[in-house]
Amino acid sequence: MSTLLLLLKAPGRWLQYIRNYVAIKRGRIVYTQFPEIHGLLIVNNNGYCQLGYGVTFRSSPYSNYVGLSKKCSLFIGPGARLVIGNHAGLSGTTIYCANAITIGHHVNFGGNVCIWDTDFHPLGFEDRRAHVESSINTVPVTIGDDVFVGANTLILKGVTIGHRSVIGAGSVVTKSIPDDEVWAGNPARFIKKMVLMHKLAAV
Repeated sequence: MSTLLLLLKAPGRWLQYIRNYVAIKRGRIVYTQFPEIHGLLIVNNNGYCQLGYGVTFRSSPYSNYVGLSKKCSLFIGPGARLVIGNHAGLSGTTIYCANAITIGHHVNFGGNVCIWDTDFHPLGFEDRRAHVESSINTVPVTIGDDVFVGANTLILKGVTIGHRSVIGAGSVVTKSIPDDEVWAGNPARFIKKMVLMHKLAAV
């Protein structure tokens, strides 16, 4: 019976793989190794996007029982640049890259994290009424190696998160965080320094 169930599920898995393969290729995503994708990945690439080795997208609630509320999605605007390093894990993650977003190696994102490098709209009401896109603030985001970002966190434009730092669940990160620190809250605040027990060789 279990074999029959696997066979029945196989066509769906193959269809899902094909749809993701087409999305990656049509989106002109450069990759060292084709990513592992659970569920369907949403891609809209009008700039440059690069994925490292061993990247995993969990885009289905069945792939991560933390309570995913959305699929993983990558938006890269015209002239923008998104780079995701080796062994990054993303679960229901939304990345909106209008300028530049760089994610290091061995970075883990809890469920439903959002990373935005733009305000999306001008701050001045007159520019918003007139839809003046040139007035929209966009500043690059950089996330270092071995960072862990808790579920339902929002990372805003201009933020740099240092290597090995941890962001608590439900945080709103509005300013840069040094290496080896724990931050949490809305807005995210310093909680404590990390105690490093081991030193790992860089990838």
